Amino acid sequence: MDQKRKKVIVGMSGGVDSSVSAALLKKQGFDVVGVFLRFWKESNQDKAFENKCCSLESFEEAKKICKIIGIPLIVANVEKEFKKEVVDYFLDEYASGKTPHARVICNKEIKFNFLIKKILEMKADYVATGHYARIKQEFPISNLAYRQAGFQFPIKSKIIYKLFESADKNKDQTYFLYNLNQKQLSKILFPVGEYEKNAVRKMAKKFKLPVFEKKDSQDVCFIQEKTPEAFLKRNLKMKKGKITDEKGKIIGEHKGLPPYTIVQRKGINIGGSGPYYVIGKDFRKNILVVSNDEKGLFSSKMEVGKVNWIIAKPKLPAKILVKTRYRNLPVSAIIESQKAIYKIKFKNPQRAICPGQSAVFYDSGGEVLGGGIIL
Repeated sequence: MDQKRKKVIVGMSGGVDSSVSAALLKKQGFDVVGVFLRFWKESNQDKAFENKCCSLESFEEAKKICKIIGIPLIVANVEKEFKKEVVDYFLDEYASGKTPHARVICNKEIKFNFLIKKILEMKADYVATGHYARIKQEFPISNLAYRQAGFQFPIKSKIIYKLFESADKNKDQTYFLYNLNQKQLSKILFPVGEYEKNAVRKMAKKFKLPVFEKKDSQDVCFIQEKTPEAFLKRNLKMKKGKITDEKGKIIGEHKGLPPYTIVQRKGINIGGSGPYYVIGKDFRKNILVVSNDEKGLFSSKMEVGKVNWIIAKPKLPAKILVKTRYRNLPVSAIIESQKAIYKIKFKNPQRAICPGQSAVFYDSGGEVLGGGIIL
């Protein structure tokens, strides 16, 4: 590849990972253009309360970084798209009793969809972000080889793009990227995916980028508080209802179901022989179900829908590794399907399986096979 003739659009957030990604690509000879995305923020909030990902401070950092690297920075307003695809989805899922992950939807519907559309507008070849993940090419591949390997659908492309965990397992972000498809993966670069976070910070210092010590953002970017409870109360209708134990005995009153999450312990405000944990929400009867027995938090199976397979659906049933939360380790399971719904049976019961969260499927070598939404 003659990288001097390849143009790449880099999503710039003002953070260390995207900054180093841009610097590495420039050093490798790419024609690099930075894009800063402006997201939605609550209109009733004071100016001091900005969306963390696109605050004035983040923009100034991104602008400063691009000047140091020597690349242009373009600002793109995706406020309407972000509100519709991310915020409204987030609220709708909570309103229906689920616990969604905003970052999964943002990556799918906003960041990569938008940046890949920018490729056509700007006549670029690739997009890049600071995600900790790796893409590997496998070629040439024959349909016969994949059929023999047990895949049910024929592979049309001569080059297969595989998504793998990053070199830094502690920072790996493939949990948020399972919705990517072959067309997208063929146009994406993850420059920091081969490095440990400490190495990335050292490179930032070497490149004289002032964000080398900047802390990573952990919270949902459009929520100013540490938890979503206050945001949900501002944006959803709350209706008081009964709190019962697993046997149906009334033991308290809740102030509205949406903010509660499975396995939650704090904020239930029930006295007696606690602590109590949330084990279920009955939206039809407006009842919060709790238990003071932790056994009620464990599940031996789950159902997953809206599944995306990065290459193709494997022959089922199959042994896989599955993550049910970002920070959880992958665990052994058997996956089988019934039409569009996939049934997962864990080798060992798992704690706190939350409808609305993502279940991501891996093989033993760290390759991401696909994933979906826990039903």
